Amino acid sequence: MSRDARISWQTVQNEVRQRISQRDWKPGEFIPHEADLAQEFGCARSTVNRALRGLAEAGVLERRRRAGTRVALNPVRRAEFAIPLIRAEIEGKGQSYAHTVCLREMRLPPPDIQARMQVSASVPHLFVQTLYLGNGAPYVFESRWINVTATPGVEREDFSTFSPNEWLVREVAFDGGDFTFSAITATPAEAAMLSCRAGEGLFVLDRTTRNAGQVITSVRLVFHPGYQMYTRI
Repeated sequence: MSRDARISWQTVQNEVRQRISQRDWKPGEFIPHEADLAQEFGCARSTVNRALRGLAEAGVLERRRRAGTRVALNPVRRAEFAIPLIRAEIEGKGQSYAHTVCLREMRLPPPDIQARMQVSASVPHLFVQTLYLGNGAPYVFESRWINVTATPGVEREDFSTFSPNEWLVREVAFDGGDFTFSAITATPAEAAMLSCRAGEGLFVLDRTTRNAGQVITSVRLVFHPGYQMYTRI
């Protein structure tokens, strides 16, 4: 096996990251040309190109045609988020899990959901509201719109065994989505649902998930007072 066959783009990428983190290449400085790096690492120039392209997409490098590649002055730090399985989150805190489906019906989505899901106002969607509990206390209240044409079998599901969150994670593939985080003050209805005071601050997560360019579901999660979300960069 030649040396070239042993050098992967991941190896090159890791070495570039290390040189940046150790300040061998400082923020704002240009790094060597691809041809020079390929010669140094003993690999194809295309291998170096793929490694640098990935770092540029991650915000670590800045690449400009004819100008070269330099270390970003203000590198992007990307947080990692996953679709949370609420059962696992609650049980991971050592609490007993339960959920209650409060409402399940076909509805025409309101304008904000139409825009978020990019659907017609004349097409009914499945609307489900679910309360999740940890040790018998309200943990999060979920309001979810489900695109039935993108989720075969969902119309027959009553979510008594698996919550909407768990059923979708188990049954429906997804390839993208978006998150929006906000804070609200509890309305009387939300206060009654989450066993808190009206006007108390609550953490809210709005999320859509997609597959092949089609929105599968749009969900709003309103968490109990004091809830904290953890992620990493």
